Amino acid sequence: MRPSRACVPLVIVLLACGPAMQSSGLQPVVTERLYFGRNIASALGVTDSAWTVFVREVVTARLSTGFTFWAAEGEWRGADGRPIREPSFVLEVVRPERSAAADSAIVAIIAEYKRRFSQESVLRVVTAGRASF
Repeated sequence: MRPSRACVPLVIVLLACGPAMQSSGLQPVVTERLYFGRNIASALGVTDSAWTVFVREVVTARLSTGFTFWAAEGEWRGADGRPIREPSFVLEVVRPERSAAADSAIVAIIAEYKRRFSQESVLRVVTAGRASF
């Protein structure tokens, strides 16, 4: 079966755009996003000031090339089926590639948060993508 003549212009346009898309300056990156719950038991335990100290003492020391964080609100279903809401902080790090040193820094940040604030877990999401700086 032969492609119709109507497809030929589309193919030409797509092929012409290929070099432009590749030369956009985007480089491969890894994004780490960490979700830190703020409740201890069922009450707010990680205050804004406690978070500020944690960032200064723990995060900045281990992620000296930079990071971004923001306040968020999360919700999930508890074991009883009822929704549970919890204020959170989200911390995001974008870097050129995965490395053992960067991975160790993230693991250490998570471990210290869990220890310092009696948390059961910190959600960690790692994605590959492209970015330009």
